[in-house]
Amino acid sequence: MDQEVKYLTYLEFGAPGDVVKVEKSNISHQLQENEIFLKILASPVNPADLITITGNYAIKPLLPSVPGNECVAQVLGIGTGVKNLSIGDHVVPFRSGLGTWRSHGVFSETDWYRVPENLGTVEAATLTVNPTTAYRMLKDFVNLKAGDTVLQNGANSAVGQIVAQMCKKWGINCVGVVRSRPDIDDLRDMLKNQGAKEIFTEEEILTTDIFSSDILSAPRLALNCVGGGSAESLLPHVAHGGTFVTYGCISKQPTTIPASVFIYRDIKCVGFWRTNWTRENHGNPERMTMLKEIIAMYEAGDLHIPDVEYIKIEDYQVAFQGVRGKKCILTYD
Repeated sequence: MDQEVKYLTYLEFGAPGDVVKVEKSNISHQLQENEIFLKILASPVNPADLITITGNYAIKPLLPSVPGNECVAQVLGIGTGVKNLSIGDHVVPFRSGLGTWRSHGVFSETDWYRVPENLGTVEAATLTVNPTTAYRMLKDFVNLKAGDTVLQNGANSAVGQIVAQMCKKWGINCVGVVRSRPDIDDLRDMLKNQGAKEIFTEEEILTTDIFSSDILSAPRLALNCVGGGSAESLLPHVAHGGTFVTYGCISKQPTTIPASVFIYRDIKCVGFWRTNWTRENHGNPERMTMLKEIIAMYEAGDLHIPDVEYIKIEDYQVAFQGVRGKKCILTYD
C-alpha cells in the first residue's frame, strides 16, 4: 500500500487558528492481522475538538496530534484477521481520540463500527457525538413518559435540535430557550417545526407562566449547555424532585444554584460528559442498541441533520472561525 495522506496536525497547544497546520505524507504499510485501511469521507468540527487543541479540555492528547473524534470512512483494505468488516463498508469511530481530520489512515478493526452504506454522509459522520449525547441525557436521568416536559437552553445547538426531535418521537414536550436575535421569529418557527413545543428567549423564560397555568407540566428534566444566567433562569421552572443536567458551559460563566433548590425542592443537579459514558460502556450491548436506534430514526425520517457547510481540508481555517447556523464538515477530495 502506498497512499498520499492529507491531514491536520498541531505540535503545541494554543488557539486552533495559530497552531494547526495542514500536512501531507505517504502511507507505505503492510496491514497487520487486525488492521484496516480507511478513506475518510467527511469529518465534523465540534466545539470539543477546538477546546482540545487549546489544551483546556479534560483530555490532553500526546503531541504532535491529529485532531478530530468523528467521521465516516470507507474501508479500502483489511488485514488477514479482520472478521467483522469488509472492503467497501462504511464505518464510524467506536472510541474517541483516533485523529479523524485526515484523508486516510490505518487503524485497529475494534475501534470502528459499521453503519449502513445508505445512511447519509453527514448523518453517519455526526452519529457518535451529538445524537448519542441527546439520547443518553433523555434516557439516563429521568424515566420520562409521554406527556412529560423537558426544558433546555441552547435549543438551537446541534444537541438541542436533536433533543427536540427525539422528544417529538417519544411524545415528550420539549421547551427550548435561545438567545434573542433579529431573526428570532424564523428561528422559533424552525425549531418548533423540528419538534419543540415552545421556544422562549432568555428574557422571556424569566416571566413565562406556561408551566404554572396547566398548559404544560413542570419540567422533570432540564438540560443546560450554556451556564451562567441562562442556566439559572431554568431552575425556577424545574418540577419538585426534578433533575438539572449540565453538559456544557459555552458562556464560560459559573452557574449559581441557591440552597433552596436542593433543600426545599429536592432538585438533583448533575453533570454529563458523553466521552466518559462512552469510555465506561465501550463493550456494553446498550451502546450498540443506542446506535442502531439512532440510525433507525434517521432512516425513518424522525431525525434530521442540521444545516452543514462542507469545507475542504485546505480551507480548515474557515471551519475554525465557524459558519453561522451551520455545522462545519471537513472533506478531503
